[in-house]
Amino acid sequence: MTLPRVALTLISVAASTVLAAQDRSYGRSVVATQFGIVATSEVQASQAGAWVLERGGSAVDAAIAANAVLGVMEPMMNGMGGDLFAIYWDAKTGKLTGLNASGWAPKGLTIEHLKSKGLSEMPQKGIDSVTVPGVVDGWAKLHGRLGKLPWRDLFQPAIYLATHGYPVPEIMGDYWKLSRERLMTNLESRRVFLSGDQAPDRGALFRNADVAHALTLIANNGESAFYKGDIAQAILKTSSELGGTMTAEDLTQYSAEWVDPISTTYRGWEIYELPPNGDGMAALEMLNIMEQSKADPAGPYSSAEWHTRIEAMKLAYADVKAYDADPRFSKIPVDELLSKGYAAKRASLIDPGKANCKLAPGALSKSDTTYFTVVDREGNILSVIQSNYALFGSDITVDGMGFVLHDRGGLFSLDPKSPNALASRKRPFHTIIPAFMQRGDRHIGFGIMGGMNQPLAHAQFVSNVVDYGMNIQAALEAARFTVTMKLGCDILIESRAGPAILDALTKMGHVLDVHKDYTAHMGRGNVVEHDSDAGINFGASDPRGDGAAVPEFPRDLENWPRPE
Repeated sequence: MTLPRVALTLISVAASTVLAAQDRSYGRSVVATQFGIVATSEVQASQAGAWVLERGGSAVDAAIAANAVLGVMEPMMNGMGGDLFAIYWDAKTGKLTGLNASGWAPKGLTIEHLKSKGLSEMPQKGIDSVTVPGVVDGWAKLHGRLGKLPWRDLFQPAIYLATHGYPVPEIMGDYWKLSRERLMTNLESRRVFLSGDQAPDRGALFRNADVAHALTLIANNGESAFYKGDIAQAILKTSSELGGTMTAEDLTQYSAEWVDPISTTYRGWEIYELPPNGDGMAALEMLNIMEQSKADPAGPYSSAEWHTRIEAMKLAYADVKAYDADPRFSKIPVDELLSKGYAAKRASLIDPGKANCKLAPGALSKSDTTYFTVVDREGNILSVIQSNYALFGSDITVDGMGFVLHDRGGLFSLDPKSPNALASRKRPFHTIIPAFMQRGDRHIGFGIMGGMNQPLAHAQFVSNVVDYGMNIQAALEAARFTVTMKLGCDILIESRAGPAILDALTKMGHVLDVHKDYTAHMGRGNVVEHDSDAGINFGASDPRGDGAAVPEFPRDLENWPRPE
């Protein structure tokens, strides 16, 4: 039988519409559900968080459970020996709350102490790079205010995986092998993380009974186990044996701090970061500078758009390097740095046809990490970042506890004139930043990890959503550039930018280090979004990582009527 011409036309139109929906420039689809979502860099961590949501847990409960699993599965990236920052959005009130759970320098860790050891720069590894870990107190403060489930229940998935083992993930396996030589320098790190003096292969089953023990202590005794109890004693013993300055008072007197997020507007959207000692203000300043010119109508994959983003980043980073520090010790000019007038002055320095390789901070009137985010079925969003700083932090594993101490103190300066100069009980400059953005009914918790990569990655994500209408998965996957240690004109960039853009940027004077399509040098991000009008949640996870955005399954399934 021959179909009528009209029917053939309708079939053709329908087919072309379907093909257009499938013909896209990103790989993964956005996860959508009317229930909660947990997006992390490890699938099992996302599953653990979803498991908690299914049992009636809050976004905070799910985040703590997921973070504990991440500490087990990504021991080089994060864990209870590191720091944490978070932004919480309450769906009922619309209120945003920030938490700074970054630790301070031990009282005895001073410039004079390190100079007496013959040091002229902050050590990047070893016991003198260790500051008080803030993450466990951060968990406790979040749970005390916003948790629903019993504290002890939240750690059971992590304890199970640490006890019974997990296959080493692909990307983490690569990082593990890169860290082998340094781990060999500490006997406890060597014992815990290098069986037979070798890093485990991808897919090999890895167990860590010591960290299961430490997590059990925290589950049973709360944060006091870490700051006053058995874990505290193990930290102090480890520090003392290595010539460190940590004291019992450094641990017991520490407290995470509730803070108000800082913000700017970008083409009608509200963008939020946390205030110093983090460098979230660099992302906001970069967006302010980008806003001074229109987004390139040719699209995000144009040399003009890439050039504007790169030059805006350089200007913002010059400022954050000069002015950012612990606001309890230095007056940080946040309001002026984030003013639109200041952004206009900085933007005027951008030459649309040439890279600027030498940038100074503006004249004022006066890591390795893990990011994850959760949205619960009520729409509450928790945006969290947690880190050991460098791979395996200080390379020092706490005796008998199975986790490393971070090396965040390495970001202090030994220059007394620097706003970030080392001082007793001072918090160092931090690169880890959670973020949040909203307009109308759309509310988005997002973050992209990776040291100094983070502010510029945030700004690129925001621009992709706001300027080019990308959904959260497409915006997260889009090709990115990032900064190098050299700063100036040296830029890392993904090959997906395309030969034409790479050639054009090179001709402008940018010095490009081109990496593969999805390089971890660009960081690994996660995103959740709540549509408060439709009551629908969305999730996205970066293909540059091992993770996924996992939705909770409805708890009431067992009460559904069964077919006869």
